[in-house]
Amino acid sequence: MSGSGIRIEAFLEMMAAERGASDNTLSSYRRDLEDADAFFAAGGGSLAAASPAGISSWISDMGRRHFAASTQARKTSAVRQFFKFLYAEGIRSDDPTGLLDAPKKGRALPKILSENEVKRLLDRAEAEVNMSQPGSSERFAAQRLSTLLELLYASGLRVSELVALPVTVARRNERFFAVKGKGNKERIVPLSAKAKRSMAGWLDERARHQTMADSPWLFPAASKEGYLPRQVFARELKALSARAGISSAKTSPHVLRHAFASHLLQNGADLRAVQQLLGHSDISTTQIYTHVLEKRLRDLVQNNHPLAD
Repeated sequence: MSGSGIRIEAFLEMMAAERGASDNTLSSYRRDLEDADAFFAAGGGSLAAASPAGISSWISDMGRRHFAASTQARKTSAVRQFFKFLYAEGIRSDDPTGLLDAPKKGRALPKILSENEVKRLLDRAEAEVNMSQPGSSERFAAQRLSTLLELLYASGLRVSELVALPVTVARRNERFFAVKGKGNKERIVPLSAKAKRSMAGWLDERARHQTMADSPWLFPAASKEGYLPRQVFARELKALSARAGISSAKTSPHVLRHAFASHLLQNGADLRAVQQLLGHSDISTTQIYTHVLEKRLRDLVQNNHPLAD
């Protein structure tokens, strides 16, 4: 393993042990740092030994390779954190990224489904359950997808949190449950009555399949982790969208999480409450939804101020 490779492994170990970074986060850091190291290796150097001028050249190279501004910003952030780690550990006496201007990332508004579109998705999923025979493979797939959607829209979970829920969540008759999110931080999320009914239907269907009946996961599957891969859920959701007459390009599990947050704000929820429900450690992350609040406040003034037009 190269010198930079050893440093990258040490950095990733620190991120996992001290900051509780998830496997997905660690994989993303690894790809970005190894991509940067490959750039320096091509010139006979290494990322760990890079100079400020070398870092600037690497950033310019990303532009020439036509990476999106958001991708450049993410990669630069990974490299910045890597060098902060090397400096803190005394491996380097300087931080070559200290005076860099990171590529500016545009503030992209989240894709959002309307309340009517979400209702069409949920109604279509429920109809497909009712159209299938109990115990059939069609009923199994339809009930699982319907329950996934009801849970996601009721709770705003990240898709990685949703597919990895323990079966005990469905076996308790409670209006809320605890989930561990990024950094192993625990938060409380709500359960709607409809989501609870859907989970009860899923438990009945799941029990018909003996190979899955004893699994500790709510959505068991023959995968390495033992639960449904998020890519399978995303694929099934896009197919359902098409059947519901909604563009599959508009839908993903993450878009439904955005819909959960946006629809709460549109209907009067407080931004801080939404922050807690989403599991955002920083309110600035939740502020991508301020466009929803801005419209609500404009309407409030327009409809209630005595001097409004």
